[in-house]
Amino acid sequence: MDTTTTQSAEKRRVLTGITTTGTPHLGNYVGAIRPAIEASRDANNESFYFLADLHALIKCHEPQRVQESRREIAATWLALGLDTDNAVFYRQSDVPEITELTWLLTCVCAKGLMNRAHAYKAAVQENEADSSADPDKGITMGLFSYPILMAADILMFNATDVPVGRDQIQHIEMARDVAQRFNHIYQGQFFKLPEARIEESVAVLNGLDGRKMSKSYNNTIPLFEPEKKLLKLIRKIKTNSLEPGEPKETEGCTLFQIWQAFADEGQVADMRLRYENGIGWGEMKNELFELVNSQIQAPRARYVELMNDMGYVEEVMKKGAEKARDHASPLMAQLRKAVGFGAFV
Repeated sequence: MDTTTTQSAEKRRVLTGITTTGTPHLGNYVGAIRPAIEASRDANNESFYFLADLHALIKCHEPQRVQESRREIAATWLALGLDTDNAVFYRQSDVPEITELTWLLTCVCAKGLMNRAHAYKAAVQENEADSSADPDKGITMGLFSYPILMAADILMFNATDVPVGRDQIQHIEMARDVAQRFNHIYQGQFFKLPEARIEESVAVLNGLDGRKMSKSYNNTIPLFEPEKKLLKLIRKIKTNSLEPGEPKETEGCTLFQIWQAFADEGQVADMRLRYENGIGWGEMKNELFELVNSQIQAPRARYVELMNDMGYVEEVMKKGAEKARDHASPLMAQLRKAVGFGAFV
């Protein structure tokens, strides 16, 4: 049977969401935003990008923080050149069909499947390690069942490709499981089975302290910091005590890792040689600042303009929601009919 989406057989439908709980940083840019924007320019792809603000409520109960993050992330994607004529760019909370689908999927999803979710298991193990009498202490139903919301994000648009890190593969497998179960129970091919797209070439950046750059570790370098603040943060990146003139290893060096994410092949080869020749850490940090700043200078200026023109950004998001709902509404109508809903006449 036909599904709702008017998707050509040749095109792959790519979907990416970013949770609205923090300010976009360099790691977000090279790991998710930059490759997503590049993918949106591929004529063989249909691209869906969304602000995952419903997911934000799972771990953040600070309305002001969520709202500011939504603004910053929307402005960031637009400033970096996302073509909203070719890509569907929307806020998750603007598409009520997603929450309705979440409930339909919840009603066919086995609890045992959710029991195996990594985030839930980790929270239970943490409680048990603290000798809590209640292994579910502090665990909300949002945390427990958020893989179902993620499945609805994907299946609502019948995405074929979902770029994720290896730690997120389980969620794609769960989405496939739930889709197959719904298709089986209601005897139709309503959902395509999504595939995890693991981008081995996409960089994962370390932060100021050498751990993975993450707002959880408070070690990030915000993408659009003013020049002076950007330089100050880069100078704070942790290094070893080797002096200028002493050969240095590129492997495991945060400075070189970030350099590699922004530089071309020739610049990377040149910097490897300079490491062998003992470039000083201060010089390297200054060089890194110049490289990064040269690439984000123009988008930063555009970002500032957009943050001061939220009326324009809001109009873009509203149009994106309309496009998203144009895809979602027909499928939702089919699903309602499939489960026994709809008008009596």
